[in-house]
Amino acid sequence: MLQLIIILIFFVAMILIGILTRKNATDTNNFFVMGRKGTTLYITGSLFATIVGASATLGMAGLGYSRGLTGIWWLLPGSIGLTVLGVFFAKKVRETGLYTLPELAAKQYDRWVGLAVSVLIPVAWLGVIGGQIVAAGKIMAVLGIGSPELWMIVSTAAFVIFTVLGGQWAAIKTDLYQGIIIIVGIGGGLIFILTRFGGAGALLSQLPPDFLSFPVSENFGGYDMVKLLLLVGLTYVVGPDIYSRILSARDGATAQRSVFWAAGLLVPLALAIVIIGMSASVLFPDIAAEQAFPTIVKGIMPPVLSGLVLAALLCAVMSPSLLLSASTIVTEDIIHKLKPALNEKQVLLTSRISVAVMGILSLLVALYLKGIISSLLYAYTIYTAGVIPLVIAGFYREKLKITPLAALVAVVGGGGTGLVSQLMKIKYLDLGALGVSIVLLFVVSLIERRIRRWRQESLPRG
Repeated sequence: MLQLIIILIFFVAMILIGILTRKNATDTNNFFVMGRKGTTLYITGSLFATIVGASATLGMAGLGYSRGLTGIWWLLPGSIGLTVLGVFFAKKVRETGLYTLPELAAKQYDRWVGLAVSVLIPVAWLGVIGGQIVAAGKIMAVLGIGSPELWMIVSTAAFVIFTVLGGQWAAIKTDLYQGIIIIVGIGGGLIFILTRFGGAGALLSQLPPDFLSFPVSENFGGYDMVKLLLLVGLTYVVGPDIYSRILSARDGATAQRSVFWAAGLLVPLALAIVIIGMSASVLFPDIAAEQAFPTIVKGIMPPVLSGLVLAALLCAVMSPSLLLSASTIVTEDIIHKLKPALNEKQVLLTSRISVAVMGILSLLVALYLKGIISSLLYAYTIYTAGVIPLVIAGFYREKLKITPLAALVAVVGGGGTGLVSQLMKIKYLDLGALGVSIVLLFVVSLIERRIRRWRQESLPRG
């Protein structure tokens, strides 16, 4: 009961923060990108808390529970992807002064490419936000009060209200504190676990040998590793939620430093989470894999500490950044483009309505899929194939000679193939969709350039 009380206090605190920060979210610049005033500390904390959500805690601990050390490959690609982003693109993205990723795609190519990207991202991100909601239900389920479905609904309501009120100001400010509590919770959980086992050696001696295999194992092969490196890792190089944080930084240097700090923090965190999941397979062998982390927290920590960690974990899982980035795209890149006469107040109201609609749709997806990793892989496959190749190529468009038509075909062809691979469960088509997008990007560009050259050469001279 004490744990439930602490969690409910956190829910109320979230909504109060949203109310208190509402005065800062009175225009689109502040609501979407925090007035571009984010410091290194706040942007790093927000990136960290955004990443350490459903996949990095419940999802990855579940992978550690079911297959061992190779579960770390769910988050390691994120660290690699952030490093690539910091080296090559973070400064460039911030210096655009834009609000959203589709705006960047439109600037790189044309408005039709931007529109296609702005449609595909919210569709894919329903799965990502849905994964967050599923995780919230699983966290609350370990308390034994109410059903996971009930808590998914309650969490979504608090999640939407908080985001509607405070926008990016509320998201970034609370992310920092949630991230700190989660680090303390993961570190504390690891210490309690090792103490209970009598040291790391004693824990390792009780695990199956295959659990310690790395980088591959009997249950995780080379194809699986490459798939996660590409389908998951690339979402950290080009991601609407990551870019919304970068665009909220005060300048390019701040954005770059924040990305590097977040990348460095992920590596030890990933190892700690997987070890917690592996230990749960010994201590609690009969639970569902994705309940490993909250079960460990509730089962071995003192009630006050476990309640605080579960509450922080719940808030981080329900971080508004994903919902906010998707609803911003719906508002700014679809509705506002179709209705350019909307004034600032109308755009802000539309954005808040979009938050509510996206939240409800994501809840429906969550209730249907009911799995964290499955929800995320559905989303990442569609998004990675449809968006990432053309955005990365767009930074070097002149050198690569990519045409807007090719980019548009790649969005439709790559994203569509990714969708088919997930709906029909066709093996190897998930990575194949990424290949389709890349091939379309270059082949259509080549064909279009040759057609233009042929037309020019066919024109009568003189």
